[in-house]
Amino acid sequence: MNVCIPKERRPFEYRVGLTPSSLKMLTKKGHQCYVEHDAGLGAGFSDQEYQQAGAIIAYSSHEVFGRADLLLKVARPLLEEIDWLQPGATIAGLIHFGSARKNKIDKLLQKKITTIAYEQIRLPDGTVPVRRPLSEIGGRLAAQIAARLLQNDAGGKGILIGGVPAVPPAEIVIIGAGVVGTFATRAFLGMDAHVTVLDKNLRALQRISERFSCVTMISNPGNIARACSYADVIIGAILVPGEPPPVVVTRSILHDMKERSVVMDVSIDEGGCIETSRPTTHEHPTFIEEGLIHYCVPNMPSIVARTATHAFLNAAFPFIFEIANKGVEKAISDNPSLKLGVGTYRGEITNISTISPRQQME
Repeated sequence: MNVCIPKERRPFEYRVGLTPSSLKMLTKKGHQCYVEHDAGLGAGFSDQEYQQAGAIIAYSSHEVFGRADLLLKVARPLLEEIDWLQPGATIAGLIHFGSARKNKIDKLLQKKITTIAYEQIRLPDGTVPVRRPLSEIGGRLAAQIAARLLQNDAGGKGILIGGVPAVPPAEIVIIGAGVVGTFATRAFLGMDAHVTVLDKNLRALQRISERFSCVTMISNPGNIARACSYADVIIGAILVPGEPPPVVVTRSILHDMKERSVVMDVSIDEGGCIETSRPTTHEHPTFIEEGLIHYCVPNMPSIVARTATHAFLNAAFPFIFEIANKGVEKAISDNPSLKLGVGTYRGEITNISTISPRQQME
């Protein structure tokens, strides 16, 4: 099988679809691997490392996409990248169909491209193995970034996250007690912040409460409004597998918050859970709405590309290896967890939950 790794062309996407060590395992099995020139540069992998692992370096994006039986990406492909693919090829990556444009989905169906969304792969116990390490990174980064945004030189209120003796720490409100929420809680508490976590799942709150010394509340409109009214930082960390997250923080709630507070919507990859959110970039990560600093960057882990690439491939590579060795059809048939990640297959939408309600209506 021709396994191809392109250079990511979306701005500020520094991760890469395969590490040299993982690629070596594929070439040892007889697969031909093509890597686009400088594809791994952002994550700290040189062309020479890929060549030593058995890859052929390609100097054209068209060649990498055109040769691929299996294309290993990170970010969802651009429309022109779909055009470069040969009909019937397979793409694996962080596809995020719920926020994809309909014309891209139409093009994938037209060319009978099979798409495997890593973030939709789900084990029998309900866990999402490839998404999890990226969520862990997102939670840790939330604290790191929020601390910076609270500084005066970033437009913030001039608050030190952990405070000092006789001066209280920042008030952090985390909505969602899943993986992002848990790791954000750990990171903020490690900086000596005061943390309040809300979730509608009582068991999730019990787990958080057992692990950390923080305030926990059931997530409902009244409690969210109450918590946000005193928050210096809000973290939106809601995930509903296969669906866009609900909007739980309304504009009216934000209107009552203290000016220059920080609003971070980590759920923005799937559409966001805060009414005023809109996607931003690492170049221009923030905007002001209702007097609040909004941070809504979808691909947060990309700025720690080496860590993030290793982390998600630790979980994704067993599935990649199975696809390469068995072929797409047999791998999907044999592995129910992998099948859940298939969004389009040979011209058909096979997992309707990967397509947003708006796209379904259109």
